[in-house]
Amino acid sequence: MDLSFYKSSLSEEIRDEGRAEGRTEGRAEGIARGILLLLAQAGVDVPEEARERVMGCADLDILSRWLLRAPTATSVEDVFAVG
Repeated sequence: MDLSFYKSSLSEEIRDEGRAEGRTEGRAEGIARGILLLLAQAGVDVPEEARERVMGCADLDILSRWLLRAPTATSVEDVFAVG
């Protein structure tokens, strides 16, 4: 059985991309959980739809923006506000 593919530069590149994607997904999930924890700590009601929006977001820039807003938010609308 020829296993040379598994040692090729193409297979290494594919594995590296997979690792990077996994790290990004892990960061996104961690930030999303942080947002929800901050809101819970502040006593902000987070409906299931908003919880799904936060947990389903994979854009690190958006999540970071939401994370910065979460400590001072009095509602989930404050977190999602544009601008």
